[in-house]
Amino acid sequence: MRYLAPVAGDRHEITKALQAVAEGQREAIDALLPLVYEEMKGLAHARLRKAGKGGTIQTTDLVHESWMRLLKNGDPEFESRRHFFGAAARAMRNILIEQARRHASLKRDAARKHELDTDLPQIVTDPPLEDVLSLSDVLEQLEKEHPRPAEVVSLRFFGGLSMPEVAEILGLSLATAERDWRFARAWLQHELEQSES
Repeated sequence: MRYLAPVAGDRHEITKALQAVAEGQREAIDALLPLVYEEMKGLAHARLRKAGKGGTIQTTDLVHESWMRLLKNGDPEFESRRHFFGAAARAMRNILIEQARRHASLKRDAARKHELDTDLPQIVTDPPLEDVLSLSDVLEQLEKEHPRPAEVVSLRFFGGLSMPEVAEILGLSLATAERDWRFARAWLQHELEQSES
């Protein structure tokens, strides 16, 4: 059955498009972006707003870069809407982490140059980007030990979704998603404090 692009996208249309993509229907990939674009843009905007100043990437750039990463390996296979938006949140997270690492590297290089040239202004560390790097390291450990709470964190923190949206995407009750969120926050806080001492 040939995939026909819908006129207006809703959750069911996204699911149909994802199924068509998984079946290898190339034209469904072209139809998928307009269906998910606004939601991806919302995720990107929320994440960038939480990251604060210091970043150079714009919302649209983050959406496009994450879309390209989702399609990077040829024909993507997304099992569900949950899987797709989880992958999109992870792609955005990775992009922001890479940007933070580049930014930190540039600052280190600038600080070294400052040591040689006293006319340069003092380089000030930008906490939000370093927070992203620190969180990324402990989040990788959380993913290994507690995958579902890590997925909640990824969608909530890096994806910028509300708790009801996280619960819906993960197929959890709101109470379970909130319990996972509380657990993950406490676990991450503990690990971050341990890494600082």
